[in-house]
Amino acid sequence: MGAAMRRIHVGNALGAFGLGFTVPYLYVYVAQVRDLGATTAGLVLAIFAVAALVVLPFAGRAIVRRGPLPVLLAALVTAAVGSMSLGLAADATSVLLSAAALGAGQAVMQPALATMIVDCSGAETRSRAFATQFFLQNLGLGVGGLIGGHLVDPSRSGSFTLLFSIQAAMFLLLVAVMATVRMPRAAKGTEGPGATGSRATRSAKESWKQLLGNRAMVQLSVLGFVLFFACYGQFESGLSAYGVEAAGISTSALGTALAANTAVIVVAQFVVLRFVERRRRSRVIAAVGLIWAVAWGVAGVAGLGQVSQTMATAAFVSTYALFGLGEAMLSPTVAPLVADLAPEGMAGQYNSAFALVKQLALAVGPAVGGPMGASWHAAYVVVFLLFSLGIVVLAVRLGRVLTGVQDLPGAGKSRVVARGGAGAESAVARA
Repeated sequence: MGAAMRRIHVGNALGAFGLGFTVPYLYVYVAQVRDLGATTAGLVLAIFAVAALVVLPFAGRAIVRRGPLPVLLAALVTAAVGSMSLGLAADATSVLLSAAALGAGQAVMQPALATMIVDCSGAETRSRAFATQFFLQNLGLGVGGLIGGHLVDPSRSGSFTLLFSIQAAMFLLLVAVMATVRMPRAAKGTEGPGATGSRATRSAKESWKQLLGNRAMVQLSVLGFVLFFACYGQFESGLSAYGVEAAGISTSALGTALAANTAVIVVAQFVVLRFVERRRRSRVIAAVGLIWAVAWGVAGVAGLGQVSQTMATAAFVSTYALFGLGEAMLSPTVAPLVADLAPEGMAGQYNSAFALVKQLALAVGPAVGGPMGASWHAAYVVVFLLFSLGIVVLAVRLGRVLTGVQDLPGAGKSRVVARGGAGAESAVARA
């Protein structure tokens, strides 16, 4: 692992630590501490998704033109300003504007960091690099949430101001760390700052047309939407509502379930990596669909089965643990595949497009799953079990349009893969 990659991983950990510090407490802060009500608090959570949907279509092009590092630094400064402003905001307008800045900055960090990992890794090391990123992100979120929970006091608004100030400091510290990263020369964008407006516009249209014409990328995006909709989009909405309403899960047990999810990821990540690296990516994703189908079945036992409260709680915690196992299998699989599908110099565009798909799923998932999980318990379990089985079908179909090297990178060790994605010729052939 080179010096640049080490700094990128440190950056991932610091960023996740900062997010874990505040995200779990946003609702309480806005609704209760600032006394702005549940409606405003809901709008704040929604505006994170809206901000991401607005900025991500432009982020990919900016990464291609300017490179991922300048875009990341701008995103970090924006997030730091948003975080600090949120900690000081006292009325609904300032809270919403601050949340928009924080959400936009956070959204752009993801594809920028992913593109930096792509540019600083080769085809043979990319899966391990993304697995390390996911491991550090979850570790940072867990540690940040744990420390943040001991710092906040709903009776003292100053404790939340301190929390957001620390988050802003983390983002600025990350600026200092990432500013020292020296990216490879080949990682520069395809267009320099001197490109004319018409040329940039035309190139942007052509790049999106090329991306949408890439059959494998379109199928992966559809698959990605289902993955995030059926799992991540349910964690803090439908699944938690189902656990409380159908299974009678206490808030402490819900916290245990979330901790079990993180623990499985942290403990199993590199053990799972050894298994994943020797298997076809499409089959690994299909296996995740099967594991998640089992998880939804176990959730059904927790809320619909005639079992004791202890058994229901154990089943619910197991559901989150099984989801964590699937997540650990996906982290070294999906993100590297997005990079390998991208033509040379287009990794930023592809990463941003996939991040946009993720944000859409995370916006739609709670809106659909929340009411279902709270009220239509049996239908909720059945629908999302079927979505998980749909992941299996979509993954198998995706495997049919991938090249051998894209599906199993280890099979093509003798082949030189262009930085930023698979060889341009194979990418064009699949477009």
